[in-house]
Amino acid sequence: MNAPVSSQSDAFIAALEAAFDCKTVATGEDIAERNRADWSGLSPVRPLALLRPASASDVAAAMKLCNEHGVAVVPQGGMTGLCGGAQPIEGAVALSMERMSGIEEIDIAGATMTVKAGTPLETVQKATEEKGMYFALDLGARGSCTIGGNIATNAGGNRVIRYGMTRDLVLGIEAVLADGTIVTSLNKMIKNNAAYDLKQMFIGSEGTLGIVTRAVLRLHPLPRFTSAAVCALEKYEDVVTLLKAARRGLGPMLAAFEVMWSDYWEVIATTPGLRMPFGPGHGFHVLIECHGTDETHDRAKFDSFLEAQVENGLLADAVVAQSVADARAFWEVRDAVSEFPLTFGDHIPFDIGLPVERMDEFRTECLEALRAEIPAVHALFYGHVGDGNIHIVVRDRAAEKPPKQLICDTVYGVVAKFGGTISAEHGIGTTKKQWLPLTRSPSELDTMRLLKKALDPNNILNPGKVL
Repeated sequence: MNAPVSSQSDAFIAALEAAFDCKTVATGEDIAERNRADWSGLSPVRPLALLRPASASDVAAAMKLCNEHGVAVVPQGGMTGLCGGAQPIEGAVALSMERMSGIEEIDIAGATMTVKAGTPLETVQKATEEKGMYFALDLGARGSCTIGGNIATNAGGNRVIRYGMTRDLVLGIEAVLADGTIVTSLNKMIKNNAAYDLKQMFIGSEGTLGIVTRAVLRLHPLPRFTSAAVCALEKYEDVVTLLKAARRGLGPMLAAFEVMWSDYWEVIATTPGLRMPFGPGHGFHVLIECHGTDETHDRAKFDSFLEAQVENGLLADAVVAQSVADARAFWEVRDAVSEFPLTFGDHIPFDIGLPVERMDEFRTECLEALRAEIPAVHALFYGHVGDGNIHIVVRDRAAEKPPKQLICDTVYGVVAKFGGTISAEHGIGTTKKQWLPLTRSPSELDTMRLLKKALDPNNILNPGKVL
């Protein structure tokens, strides 16, 4: 006869407390509120226990113990995920990487950096800049999100068009498997074709295949020139033409190409304290950022490129940053989405990927589909269009709470029709799981399940997430 669940839990907690000190284990009311919910908006859950390991060996010991007792583990980084990937599960252990923070090495000659998984992204950025180097990943949650979380979700951010996703910025990984095995693959070489590249299994797996404990990051030279401009255009065809011209005319200098449709611009303009480069009235606004190595030469090249686009009639208007403060103000307009709960109201956000040339066509069809279901719908479109990523926020003017299921079914249905992806950079977690088959084939999903079964046969690593 099986022991009662409470007795099993008590025995497991006793085993945890015997194996780890009070800095590492917390239970009951001692579990901090921040570890009970991520940024997905899901209701807080108090896990069975909170583990805060200080080393890979601690993580390994914890995983071995959880695997033996059949207790699920939910890895947690900065808790900034938007899809529920770090959301606790009742009866499971939350394993926070917050104590595993720190920079182990910056190798200037090899252009690499070795860090612990709990290190905040902003800490990495500042440390590399102090050494004259540059870690290119950047996103709004930089002060809170961690490298381990960035790796687990394959974070994208603002400069993917120039430097790639997190996957392109990681050379090596150390990870702990479900049974406590430590897989150390801290490769520092760009070229390394010695059999399987094991790190790729963990990047983007959202903690379902293993827990990342350390990583070797790829660095770039610190840009000596950074400038930005906001361009006003009337047609989406002009936006695509501008993107093609920027790739050709600016080459590797092009670091960001952000597009904001007019509906987005009009709502953002109501944000208190925001410095808008233009008033309303244009169909599209594009934020272009460039990184260069020579202030004089590269600035002249950037200015000349923009002047040529104005002269050929492609741009209705353009404002070029004259200082770092100007460039920061441009990005504040793009990043003002964080104020949407106040300026736009309760809404459903989307992070999708589409073929660039069809994005405006998608927008038209998506709006038509939404209006057919919700007459009072209000939707805004914006995003990192240069890398094929568009964001949407949707609300129902006639309802206090937007009908989430109906809105998601409608938007993702159109995404599937256009051959897009339901997640460009935020992952799947639990909130997108039911729509994953729309953008992944049965054979892909079967292969993922096979990999999950091989690495985590007892299904204790973040169960119920992604697949």
